Amino acid sequence: LSLVSPDPDRDVYACFMKSHRCYDLVPTSSKLVVFDTSLQVKKAFFALVSNGVRAAPLWDNKKQCFVGMLTITDFINILHRYYKSPLVQIYELEEHKIETWREVYLQGSFKPLVSISPNASLYDAVSSLVKHKIHRLPVIDPLTGNTLYILTHKRILKFLKLFISEMARPKFLQRTLEELSVGTFEHIAVVHPATPLYTALGIFVEQRVSALPVVDDKGRVVDIYSKFDVINLAAEKTYNNLDVTVTRALQHRSQYFEGVLKCYGHDTLEAVINRLVEAEVHRLVVVDENEVVRGIVSLSDILQALVLTVGGECRISQ
Repeated sequence: LSLVSPDPDRDVYACFMKSHRCYDLVPTSSKLVVFDTSLQVKKAFFALVSNGVRAAPLWDNKKQCFVGMLTITDFINILHRYYKSPLVQIYELEEHKIETWREVYLQGSFKPLVSISPNASLYDAVSSLVKHKIHRLPVIDPLTGNTLYILTHKRILKFLKLFISEMARPKFLQRTLEELSVGTFEHIAVVHPATPLYTALGIFVEQRVSALPVVDDKGRVVDIYSKFDVINLAAEKTYNNLDVTVTRALQHRSQYFEGVLKCYGHDTLEAVINRLVEAEVHRLVVVDENEVVRGIVSLSDILQALVLTVGGECRISQ
C-alpha cells in the first residue's frame, strides 16, 4: 500500500542532491594544501594558519596514496594529550612528524581515508558526511588518485541555496526546529568565562563537539569558543600556556566579533537556514527568551534534515 504524502514536495532536496554530482561543486580554481606525512606536525599547523585553510589531505610517499586528513582536531588532540604546564615545552608538538602522531593516535586502529569520487552524487556526499560524522570530505579522482577539492557542509548548502528559489517549497520549511527535532537539545556542553583553556580542549576531545557556548552563572550565553578558535594558538604561538581562561583566549577576535549568533526553538527551519547561510557560520545557539542556552543547531543538522531525515523519500507503509 503506498502512502500518499501530505507534503508532495517533501523530497525535493533529496532529489536535487541525487541529480547533481560532486564534480558540480568543484570550483575552477581553489587552494588545496597537501602535507607529506613525514612533515613535522608543528610546521603543518603553521602552514594551515598561513594558508588560511582548516584541513589538509595527507600524502604517504611510501604507499603513494592519500591516507588521511590533518585537521584542527589533531592540533587539539596533541595539545590536550601532551600539555604539562606553561613552563614545559610540548616536545611532541615540536618534534613529532605527522606519521609519528598518527601511529600514536590511531594505535593500530587504521581507519581508511573517507573520500568520494567526483562522479558520485551530492546525496552520497551528504550521506557520507553524516554517517561518518565528519566535516570534510576529499573529492578524489579515481583515475589519477589526485585530490580535487574538499567538500564541506557549508559548500553543499551554499550550492543548494543557488537553486532553492527555483525549486518547489516543501511544507516542512515552515515548521519549527522543536517540531522537527532538528539540532541537539540534550547534554549541551558549555564552558564559563573563567574556564581554563585546557579544560575546554578536554571537552572537545571527549565529547566530540565543535563549539562550546560560554555561559554566565545563570546559563545565559555570552560568547562561544569553537574548535576553529583553537588554531589561533598556533597563529599567535601561544599554545604553550593553556592555563589561561577561555575569555582570555577569545580576546584575539574581539575587535570584529559581532556577538553569538542565536535562534529560538520556535523559529522556522527556513528562518534558521537563512540566518546560517547569510552569516556564513557553522552553527547557531538555540536560546530561550532569557538567553539561556537550550541547544545548538549546526550546518550538519540542517543538511541531514533537508536531505535525509525530514526531507528523505517517503517510505512505503503498510
